[in-house]
Amino acid sequence: MLNDDEDVFDSVTWESPTAPVYADHIPPASLGYRQSIDSNEGGPHDPKWEGHLITAVTDPQKELAETKDAYVSYLVSAKTNLPMFSTPNPSARRRFQDFVFLREHLVKDFPACVVPPLPGKHRLEYITGDRFSPEFMERRRLDLHRFLQRLARHPTLQRATLVRAFFESSEWNVHMHQHLAHPPGPEPSPGIVDNITDTLLNAFSRVRKPDERFLDMRESVDKFEDGLVLSERLWTRVRNRTTDGNPESGEDLTADYHDLAVAVQGLGFLESGITDPLNHFSNTLLEFSALFRHTTQTTTDPFLIQLHSLLTYSHANRAVLKLRDQKQLDFEELSDYLSGVSAERDRLAAIISGHAGSSGLGLGSYLKDRMDAIRGADDDRSRVEKMKKLDVKIKELQDAVTTAHETSDAFSDETLREQHVFQHAKEAEMKEMLGNLADGQIEFYKAAMEEWDRIIPVIQRIHVDV
Repeated sequence: MLNDDEDVFDSVTWESPTAPVYADHIPPASLGYRQSIDSNEGGPHDPKWEGHLITAVTDPQKELAETKDAYVSYLVSAKTNLPMFSTPNPSARRRFQDFVFLREHLVKDFPACVVPPLPGKHRLEYITGDRFSPEFMERRRLDLHRFLQRLARHPTLQRATLVRAFFESSEWNVHMHQHLAHPPGPEPSPGIVDNITDTLLNAFSRVRKPDERFLDMRESVDKFEDGLVLSERLWTRVRNRTTDGNPESGEDLTADYHDLAVAVQGLGFLESGITDPLNHFSNTLLEFSALFRHTTQTTTDPFLIQLHSLLTYSHANRAVLKLRDQKQLDFEELSDYLSGVSAERDRLAAIISGHAGSSGLGLGSYLKDRMDAIRGADDDRSRVEKMKKLDVKIKELQDAVTTAHETSDAFSDETLREQHVFQHAKEAEMKEMLGNLADGQIEFYKAAMEEWDRIIPVIQRIHVDV
């Protein structure tokens, strides 16, 4: 038996001598991401910046309250030294549909850029809950805040005219209508590509000559998303076992500690000699249970939300890679179509010149000649007319193939640059996300040790006769 002045916990080391020293938390606005403006840094595909843009979404307010047209507006603000902004500290109030318009048109204006996703407007928890509740507005504010941060990390999107207007314009609705009427870039003119690509291409087509660089990127994206999905599933399991809100499930650790506190308090009524220490112990258990719940709400839930948001961001990156494949597929299919039309033109020329007959050009050509004969279109005059039409189509196709090739190559180059941008953004987000999780866990365990430290002297004062 230990003496009263001996500490039964003297042998326990609460502070690890090798515990790492954590630096101050990086402000959310910067996310540890350096927006460099040195054009000589890095390789040809590394991000090149003209300045910085640090964004924030704050102060959600209910507008037109007590009416059927009520909505929530958010204060969007920024600090920037980008030359296209008219002020270094622009700000404006915007509603959710303004964010939707911004994203949809950035996707159209910059198809090779990974435009970050927005939170769903009709998610089930939003429908069943009160969209004007403080909890809902705060969660959406964080989602919108993250959306603008991702735009600000992009060297192209941060300089978009529409982004500048989003932060600065006092007549945003007018600007939206102007953007719809006069979108940036040349107006695409319908041509032969528009007339035939829908017929040629389908969802099951595959690139015949895949670029190894993009195959490696797709494989990397697959592995990254698999890791995110697994992490989300495991942390959701941890969350449910800690605080699932359903005591009957038998897996709610928070509820178990609460029940244990009630049981210890009941023992205090029976043990009159140690009622006060047992009540203190019961209160410690209650505090520990509340600490579990607080950590879930402030650390685990935000971690899961950001983890899922990063997954949807990766889906947007995958969509750009898929669109690059589509550009290459356009070129390949148009080239094949040009080859087929050229072969048909050469076949007709050979027949007219008498150097080859239908039998020398394959079964398909033979059947085609027989059908022409039935329709009465097998004379040389009709063949000459058809050749003239084919010559025109061949010229159009040659131009279309050249354009498709240039577009495919340019889009590939942009995609390579975009992957570097996304990689930097991904690393910055993971640094912030995992750093916040670590900080939350440290705060939890420190607070837990303080609670249990306070109960130790109370327990040691229990006098036991030997």
